[in-house]
Amino acid sequence: MRLTLLLLTFTTTATAQWQLQQSNTTASLRGIHAVTPQIAWASGTEGTILRTEDGGQTWLPCTTPPNAEKLDFRGIQAFDNKTAIAMSSGKGDQSRLYKTTDGCKTWTLVLTNPDKEGFWDSLQVESNGNGLVVGDPVNGEFKIFCKMDDDPKWSECWNEDIPKSQKDEGMFAASNTSMLHIPEDGITFMGTGGLQGARILRACVPCTKQTSAWSASPMPMFPGRDSAGVFSIAAAWGKTVHLVAVGGDYKLPNQGTQNVAFSLDYGLHWQASTTTPHGYRSAVVYDPTTKSWLTVGPNGTDISTDDGRNWHPLNPPPGEASDTAQHWNALSLPFVVGPKGRIGKLEPTALKP
Repeated sequence: MRLTLLLLTFTTTATAQWQLQQSNTTASLRGIHAVTPQIAWASGTEGTILRTEDGGQTWLPCTTPPNAEKLDFRGIQAFDNKTAIAMSSGKGDQSRLYKTTDGCKTWTLVLTNPDKEGFWDSLQVESNGNGLVVGDPVNGEFKIFCKMDDDPKWSECWNEDIPKSQKDEGMFAASNTSMLHIPEDGITFMGTGGLQGARILRACVPCTKQTSAWSASPMPMFPGRDSAGVFSIAAAWGKTVHLVAVGGDYKLPNQGTQNVAFSLDYGLHWQASTTTPHGYRSAVVYDPTTKSWLTVGPNGTDISTDDGRNWHPLNPPPGEASDTAQHWNALSLPFVVGPKGRIGKLEPTALKP
């Protein structure tokens, strides 16, 4: 499935604080990955990829990957100021992975979607180079591609035990966060949506046949609509692992119900929030310093400080543009990106406890 959007921030007076930055592009930016507060990479439509090495004061355009001028780069994962992998999303061979190791002067095509009816939704790569790409079902099976230590190439992962897709079920390529992989435990979570209702698929991926037990948990998020479901998943680590999933119906962006759920048992069971964000949300992140969760969508930003049980809107402070908290597509703290080349950076004091 397709789509996009994302995040904002808070102070003790519950106001959002983003510094808008100059991107020098009109592309819809859909991917963002901050390696450090100074080094970050962004990606989007029309083959656009950008990077900064000075905390966003200057965003430099990258060379467009080969034959990628019309591709929509919905995900990007970087390792430093020289090395990154970009994922494009589209039907069939319009879903691709490109890699650079020279600061985006040149790119190498490392994987093209072999499924004519496939569509890639999310990419996650670890610091050691291992990674996963997940995509919509083909012939009733979700597609998963991976790269492992013992194999320098990307290839289709074994997914024999993955639950069959429901009628018209799929994932959403909204912010490159509908899939969450936790390397420490080897657990992968995939959020879905569709006419039969949203689900979280959970398993060890990639893994062996003996350890690939999958589970499928129903989600209390907009059942019965092909435009609704889980759009983003984030985790908080501690003595236990807490998870939050956000979404809703992107065709009903102002609908403020059935758009978020949380899990206190590592994704086995999910509960709907008591007080929800005030609209469809496409991305969520956890800030460990302030122990807060932030989520964004087309009509604003919300925060939770009780592990997703309750959410409160964040509004721009006096003197700031009224739409500062809106129109974001993807987030990697401290950066956020959106349509028409929109980039913001979190104010240093915005998340101060």
